[in-house]
Amino acid sequence: MQEDPRQILEVELEAGDEEIRAAYLRKVKEFPPDRAPREFERVRDAYEMLRDPRRRMRHLLLSADPRLPLASLLQGRSVERRYAGPEPWLAVLKERKS
Repeated sequence: MQEDPRQILEVELEAGDEEIRAAYLRKVKEFPPDRAPREFERVRDAYEMLRDPRRRMRHLLLSADPRLPLASLLQGRSVERRYAGPEPWLAVLKERKS
């Protein structure tokens, strides 16, 4: 089972780009590549996954419990957070909710 990149970087589900980058920099200081290469590789891979909005959204949707309806993933989040992303279907959902 693949590790959750958010757990590796110790960021919340709603973490934005700046928070993710700050967490990455903290972890790189904690696990420098010359002293802890395996840990650094895990941190780097997690950051690569979360820094791209498309990959982040895909990870969120694909890693969710399949028994949960999609609406449960979106509850309690602001409209901007729920539907932010480059995919056109997200914009359609945003328009329907407004």
